[in-house]
Amino acid sequence: MSELTVATRYAKSLIDLAVEQKSLEETKKDMLLFSQTLKANFQLQAVLANPIVAHAKKIKILEAIFGDKVSKLTDSFFKIMINKSRSEILYATSKEFINQYNVIKHIVRAYVTSATPLSEENKKKIIAELEAATKGTIELNTKVDPKLIGGFVLTVGDMQVDTSISTSLNKLKQDFGRQLTA
Repeated sequence: MSELTVATRYAKSLIDLAVEQKSLEETKKDMLLFSQTLKANFQLQAVLANPIVAHAKKIKILEAIFGDKVSKLTDSFFKIMINKSRSEILYATSKEFINQYNVIKHIVRAYVTSATPLSEENKKKIIAELEAATKGTIELNTKVDPKLIGGFVLTVGDMQVDTSISTSLNKLKQDFGRQLTA
């Protein structure tokens, strides 16, 4: 079974338990903290993935880092995963938990890359348009890339809208190249 499949099953179980215990929001915050911490710390990921490191040591490490920062439910989940020799998928499980949470709450991530920083007004317009189209709540992530020259690239899920001047110039260049060789 693939790591993602297993992580998805554990994430689903954790969501179900968190809903049952009325601690979904708290657990989501815990998983975000855990995911961000591991993303920033490759060494911690390596320790959790290493089968040679004893379970007790992994538990002590997580308690030292997250002990007073996460709920009892999350702490218990970490311990169960480690004791079942599943610590190598904790990171993937935390990311999958967040993905499943977003699906439940109808939260859609959108990414906009623009040539210059977007104004707050432009961000609000983009969010309003996307919320109307997706019927969900939009989490907008913005990035600036001067190479675009002008315009923007919007990515929502597997859809992408590219209005950048650099892409338009490249298409124009290709069209001219085809016409000259024809």
